Amino acid sequence: MLKPALRIPKTVWILGFVSMLMDISSEMIHGLLPVFMVTVLGASATTVGAIEGVAEATTLIVKVFSGVISDYVGKRKWLAALGYGLAAVTKPMFALAGSSGWIFTARFIDRIGKGIRGAPRDALIVDVTPPDILGAAFGLRQSLDTVGAFVGPLLAMGLMLLWANDFRAVFWVAVIPAFLALAMLIFGVREPASASKVTRQSFPISRAALAKLSDDYWWVVAVGAALTLARFSEAFLVLRAQQGGLALAFIPLVLVVMNLVYALCAYPLGVLADKIRHRTLLALGILPLIAADLVLAHSGQPIWLVAGLVLWGVHMAATQGLLAAMIAVTAPDNLRGTAFGLFNLASGIAMLIASGVAGVLWDQWGSSATFYAGAIFSGLSLLLLLLRRS
Repeated sequence: MLKPALRIPKTVWILGFVSMLMDISSEMIHGLLPVFMVTVLGASATTVGAIEGVAEATTLIVKVFSGVISDYVGKRKWLAALGYGLAAVTKPMFALAGSSGWIFTARFIDRIGKGIRGAPRDALIVDVTPPDILGAAFGLRQSLDTVGAFVGPLLAMGLMLLWANDFRAVFWVAVIPAFLALAMLIFGVREPASASKVTRQSFPISRAALAKLSDDYWWVVAVGAALTLARFSEAFLVLRAQQGGLALAFIPLVLVVMNLVYALCAYPLGVLADKIRHRTLLALGILPLIAADLVLAHSGQPIWLVAGLVLWGVHMAATQGLLAAMIAVTAPDNLRGTAFGLFNLASGIAMLIASGVAGVLWDQWGSSATFYAGAIFSGLSLLLLLLRRS
């Protein structure tokens, strides 16, 4: 019997490399963007927070509809290509940006693209992959995507050192992998005939469907939204690093450190989730976020910054996959897509509020106030979790 990696279809490998290339492009820009906005464009933390909040909320909200549209039209590849294409065409806008308005437009369109492409891409993986190796197929795509999350910031850091902190030059280089990803998807992926034979269905977010979702499900949604309020945009981690005196060229290391911890801890904590109660692990996963906020509120100096980033990464590893598993367990089988969509909608609204509030606090009372507020919301999330008896 062939090892799973050897049996994974070529389409899945291509989609993995598409994800990797687009992530390299995006992380090259996003690892520098908050500091670029503040130091080059003269934007305030409130503006950064508003833009990031709208951007990330847009991704989560668009995800509510993209999977349904994919099922309805029965065309996965071209819907995914639309999503990747929107992301690719925004990359030159970052290099050309002369104001925060340009950045807002580019981020908004880019995040619409991300929201569109995720569900049809994952559905395409299911369409082409034998059921007994689906886990390996999704694991491969996620692994290649994670490579992009490391390579992008490291490449940005190297180019910043090479080109004496020329933000725009780095942004122009980021255009290349984005369009390579789009070309690889268009010319390298063939949609299976079965994907176009999907039975069309009515829009699933209805009053009757909502009535079938249990109190346990809505409780998970509430906890997830509260945690999103506590965990505002990662742009503020980048700004804290710059405020703490980290050289501009090394700013992308913020995302490298956080994602490295995230990647290293996600699997063992996922194994642990199969052995202990979900609520117990979720409660334990909130504690590192409270600690991270308190550490970062205390200081942005390198030793405190690294400690905060490590704790933040542990929190992400302990909670993100776990919340998805809790949604899957508490939602009816025939409403799982709707359940995830509503969860994303609630999280998107919370992210919009959180990043806006974080920016205002930063500008009015300083960076420490932003992180202290995060610690308070984290504590409230933990309290909400502990008060649930069942």
